[in-house]
Amino acid sequence: MATTFDHIPVLGRELVEGLAIRSGGHYLDATVGAGGHSRSILTAADDVRVTAIDRDDCALATAAANLASWIDRVEFWQGNFAEFQSDCPFDGIIADLGVSSGQLDLPERGFSFRQSAPLDMRMDRRQSLTAAEIVDRWDERELADLIYEYGDERYSRRIARQIVRQRPFQTTTELAEAIARSVPRHYRYAKIHPATRTFQALRIAVNQELTSLETFLNKASGLLKPGGRIGVISFHSLEDRAVKYHFRDSLQLRVLTKKPIVPQAEERDANPRSRSAKLRWAERLESASIE
Repeated sequence: MATTFDHIPVLGRELVEGLAIRSGGHYLDATVGAGGHSRSILTAADDVRVTAIDRDDCALATAAANLASWIDRVEFWQGNFAEFQSDCPFDGIIADLGVSSGQLDLPERGFSFRQSAPLDMRMDRRQSLTAAEIVDRWDERELADLIYEYGDERYSRRIARQIVRQRPFQTTTELAEAIARSVPRHYRYAKIHPATRTFQALRIAVNQELTSLETFLNKASGLLKPGGRIGVISFHSLEDRAVKYHFRDSLQLRVLTKKPIVPQAEERDANPRSRSAKLRWAERLESASIE
């Protein structure tokens, strides 16, 4: 049964301004979440329509409730944005990557170690692979490589060794405590919890986030009308790098942001989770044919 959640949209003003929304336009929100960005699009101009995608049934239930006033202008689709198909090109596309604050704040989803919960981390709970399966079944070298590549974790081999030594794990907090014990004392009391990077790596692997992003970016220009814009908000360097290079190397897109747009101090103070957000824009070339 779906559970709704609260979520503060990041870089909302910058996203709406960058889309250059026009009356009667049709926009794709590839990661609708709680619907905050879609609401801004729907209220920015008359007769605007939105196609809203999310892998998470909780997110779609939340978005449907929050967008009830515009329900006749919104079409919802549950699934991975990498698998989305459309015969009608859009006037603009947005994607807000990564895990949402709503998902982090629901303990039963297993994304966070702030509260004890099963090791789940699935954005789409219809899939079978969970964080528990990776932690309890992958061999030590696979775990170390995963934690290093997706988490940029310098102590990945120590952490993997401790995981294999202590598994199986039942909860997020058990895993976080094991990770903390495996690293040097000075790292254990650093600015961020020593399990943060490992949990990020596990989440990316469970949901195949980077592979899905690459597939989506390769398809995105074909989903845009000439002159249409795509804006992507990322929260860590692996995502941002993929977006940056794809926009730069695409023959169908023109880069609009040489440097990413980041939240202003006022937004960072009001919503600390926004501090790592980076927004990049590209525009479909007028001369590019619609695929």
